[in-house]
Amino acid sequence: MSAEAATADQHRYAEGFNASSALRFFGVKLAFPTRDRLVATLPVRHEHRGGLGSQAVNGGILAAMFDLAIGCTGAIVDPTRRSATMQLSMSFERPVHGDEVTIEAWVDRAGGATLFSSAVIRDGQGEICARCQGVVKLSKLAWENGTSPNIG
Repeated sequence: MSAEAATADQHRYAEGFNASSALRFFGVKLAFPTRDRLVATLPVRHEHRGGLGSQAVNGGILAAMFDLAIGCTGAIVDPTRRSATMQLSMSFERPVHGDEVTIEAWVDRAGGATLFSSAVIRDGQGEICARCQGVVKLSKLAWENGTSPNIG
């Protein structure tokens, strides 16, 4: 897939997720800067930090971001259909510091209803701190409103 501008369906998908109470509570924002990339940003709050007294972002927060991003790569293939994370494999390479975390995800290979996707997490300086590979199930079911997530 080329790196052309994201589709209108991908924008609606991101808007639906960004309007959800879960993402608003968590503080993360989802976007599709191009057709073949998903980006999620998290302004780091005090409650995102921790783990043995560290100021680094907690690994559980990073795992949740990987789950969100990998699971949403289904929208790269078809944003009008539901998708779900089936498997994640993460490697944490260095502590994530800074006031914002960015995750970028993409589809490596699509085989029918199964997607193989990858993602990286970058710290506030843009350095890659963690990597993930995952398997995603692309559902046959469309979103309830027919076009995008409508998550209250």
